[in-house]
Amino acid sequence: MNHSSPCSTGVPATALDYVQRKTAASGSSFYYAFLFLPKPQRAAITAFYAFCREVDDVVDEVQDSAIAAKKLAWWHQEVAQAFAGKPTHPVMQALMPHCPDYGITQAQLQAIIEGCQMDLTQTRYLDFAGLSRYCHLVAGVVGEVSARIFGQTQEATTAYAHKLGLAFQLTNILRDVGEDAMRGRIYLPINELQQFEVKASEITQRQYSNRFTALMQFQALRAHQLYDEALALLPAADLRAQKPGLMMASIYRTLLREIEASGFQVLHQRIALTPLRKLWLAWKMQALGRM
Repeated sequence: MNHSSPCSTGVPATALDYVQRKTAASGSSFYYAFLFLPKPQRAAITAFYAFCREVDDVVDEVQDSAIAAKKLAWWHQEVAQAFAGKPTHPVMQALMPHCPDYGITQAQLQAIIEGCQMDLTQTRYLDFAGLSRYCHLVAGVVGEVSARIFGQTQEATTAYAHKLGLAFQLTNILRDVGEDAMRGRIYLPINELQQFEVKASEITQRQYSNRFTALMQFQALRAHQLYDEALALLPAADLRAQKPGLMMASIYRTLLREIEASGFQVLHQRIALTPLRKLWLAWKMQALGRM
């Protein structure tokens, strides 16, 4: 018998507690944007973000790729089962009541798992088109679902959300170049490494050079362009509803500028903003409407 008292949405209190802790513990920029949302939306985005963290952690924390693949296969099954009315994992128990309200589909959640599976089978990308496909699954779809939860009313907002997700993911890639290389993954496209004459071995051995800096400047410029393009795509009618996404854009773009200001010293360290600074950037966007 389940002794955890269900909340008003019929979600066990243990599941709500689980997703809350999972989201807060991540220390992610997303968490700060959620704080300003009304309660129902905050509950939905917290559960959704906990799901994203859960499947992402499989890839980052499970050393044996065969075990990681089994865990992701389990998640594929769990999502299908949850949409058939039988969620067993606390994350799915917390998320499922919100899916009808915000139009969250099984296909979207399966796409995010599929993106994480790519990390188990593919460690390099030939060109930006290939990298973009991966980014679409792990970040574009996340943006799409988030925009719906935030209160999207315009069809065009989906294109904004996809592009903003891509900008976020590229920022993450730039921040984590050194960390990812230690895990055997280099997301910077092979043809662009060749263009700037940077060898993969230089990245894994943490060797800085003017060539590496030029390569990173090229990547950062692309990310900035994507932020500008995304913001230009957001319809005025959805500007207010999409403020949480704009808060995240402010935080992520500030992080991108910090990476640039460091001279792209990302091979031996992880550049980050303090929690207080993230909260300030989120508040500034909420209260003053500016980045």
